[in-house]
Amino acid sequence: MAIGTYPAWFLMQESRALLTRLARVKPFALVEPMVPAANLLPAAQSAIEGHLIAGRRELRRLVHGFMGWLDSGAAQRASAAEAQRRFAYLRLKFNAVLTQFDLFSDVVTQRSESESGVWLSGLDVLSADALALRGRYYRAPPVICYLDRGPGAAIRRARTRLPGGGTSPVAVIRVPRERMIGSGIASSLVHEVGHQAAALLGLVDSLRPVLRGLQQGAGDGAVAWGLYERWISEIVADFWSVARIGVAAPTGLMAVVSLPRAFVFRINVDDPHPVPWLRVKLSCAMGDALYPHPQWARLAAMWEAFYPTRGLDAESLRLLDRLQALMPAFVSVLVQHRPAALRGRTLAQVLDVAERRPARLSALFRLWTRVPALMYRAPPSLVFAVIGQARCDGRLSPEDESLLLGKLLTHWALASTLDTTQACAAAQGRSFTVTEGEPS
Repeated sequence: MAIGTYPAWFLMQESRALLTRLARVKPFALVEPMVPAANLLPAAQSAIEGHLIAGRRELRRLVHGFMGWLDSGAAQRASAAEAQRRFAYLRLKFNAVLTQFDLFSDVVTQRSESESGVWLSGLDVLSADALALRGRYYRAPPVICYLDRGPGAAIRRARTRLPGGGTSPVAVIRVPRERMIGSGIASSLVHEVGHQAAALLGLVDSLRPVLRGLQQGAGDGAVAWGLYERWISEIVADFWSVARIGVAAPTGLMAVVSLPRAFVFRINVDDPHPVPWLRVKLSCAMGDALYPHPQWARLAAMWEAFYPTRGLDAESLRLLDRLQALMPAFVSVLVQHRPAALRGRTLAQVLDVAERRPARLSALFRLWTRVPALMYRAPPSLVFAVIGQARCDGRLSPEDESLLLGKLLTHWALASTLDTTQACAAAQGRSFTVTEGEPS
């Protein structure tokens, strides 16, 4: 049955209504009020706006194409059901565009919050620094942060699929609001940055064959090696955190997994996260392998005192014993691993772990206490490593730590904004000079 005049008219009106509502979806730069220091970094702002503009442009093209089809002879020969099927597809695309807008809107809207918005901008700077590697091993995507409830962080990695299609132009990290602000926030944040770095370097894919090989002929240890392989994605992210911020990584991790005993010892082979009790021990073992120091054993012993293994069932004890027995060998695999993406270098080498040795971090804190200006010029991830070490050494109180980090996050946010403004002004000046034909 042909579509008929009234159904065609009705669908044409609905298509025009879609275009009308789509026109009300404005760029964030026009609708989100915030102080300049809370702005997203230009690369992130540009990537998000560009992605959403492209989505809206494609949807307009599809709607106009459908409206043109309704006016064509082909539509008159089609059924009303066929026309409705095509329109329903457009509505799904329209809702996908709005879903992606709302996804980023939740992130951007927080930038208008007093104080927190500026601190989030500072965390963007920390994330970028934690992801950066000297040596051009990858092109780091923009990273933006936002706050949410709950004890743990999470990441939507750049270049992963978005709801409704397309890939995310930026990495979006959800930071637990309850950690604002102390050095522990860096543990959560840099762990999520580690997930993005691992994806860019293909670390999980390069480590899994190694771990599978170690399962062969391992006897009773095969199950333990299998679990390490199962957990490797989260462990690599923990490794990145330890390498970037030192002792702040395991102490921050303790705050996240300090749960009732039943949860700390829960072994779920389907969970990509290591059992929490073992995960803290593993973080300390990685720290000791990267920068040997008595503090790692002291932290591990304290964790065992918080959660003694006595009272566990025999099967769980045996499994934990096997995992701990293989832990030195497993950590050695991580430290010595040379993925193809690193062109023959190890993770420890490209992450410059020598700069995070506890003795050096303590010395920097003493120096910065005398000359605070030096702290504001240092890389943000190094600053968090130093502050985390000072907290662990008992040289910095939680109250002073929070005040100091608030100042630092504000400084990084403001500095990045001013640097960007200056660069834009310089670029505009060069462009104007050339246009006017004057000496550049």
